[in-house]
Amino acid sequence: MLSAASDISPLESPVLRFAGHNFEPLPSGGLYWHARQTLLVADLHFEKMASFARRGQMLPPYDTGMTLARLEADLRRTGAKKLISLGDTFHRADASALLGAAERLRLDTIVETIECTWLSGNHDPAPHVIGGMCCAELELDGLSLTHEPKRGKAGLVAGHLHPAARIAVSGRTARSACFVHDNRLMILPAYGSSTGALNILSPAFVGLLHWPSVEVTMLGRDRTYPVSPKRLVRG
Repeated sequence: MLSAASDISPLESPVLRFAGHNFEPLPSGGLYWHARQTLLVADLHFEKMASFARRGQMLPPYDTGMTLARLEADLRRTGAKKLISLGDTFHRADASALLGAAERLRLDTIVETIECTWLSGNHDPAPHVIGGMCCAELELDGLSLTHEPKRGKAGLVAGHLHPAARIAVSGRTARSACFVHDNRLMILPAYGSSTGALNILSPAFVGLLHWPSVEVTMLGRDRTYPVSPKRLVRG
């Protein structure tokens, strides 16, 4: 379905060009910055299900392990030397204490193997105790990396809104998480396995993006697909 909406060959690897830099959008929702050997991710929400369990909602606590597996696979695939998480790494401020022994070991291995930077988010505003560098924002090669998107600053890369796109093609529709940018602001999809997604045509995105310049890249099963904003529908 998504391939029908794309103008690229299925053998090509899409390049996302933003603010003078080239990135590789991954089907996991990660964004690989080749020039910096850096993997960017947003909204992992580790221990989301464990947080729900503490409130009496007994849901299967497999989300952290699934997200870690996704992260480990992307790090192997890209050979990234650095990881930058754009906030909401954990679902709540004390969620790092909820990590099981196996998950903590896997996360510790990542932190000990590559350089990790954790930006604060609205769910996890305080520094973590899992190693790496914690900070609110990061300036890097003319880009500003932060958690919550805002309009007015060029080269801003953020997460927080869990963007998704729904497209209509030949009388049918498909919906998937997506990358969206207008060459001044880029919003990454949520990376966590238990996170939802919000249509980029919803009110939460109003005023953030300059729509005549918007580019959308949807996540597919094995690759990503740039799609025309003209095909976007609500829902």
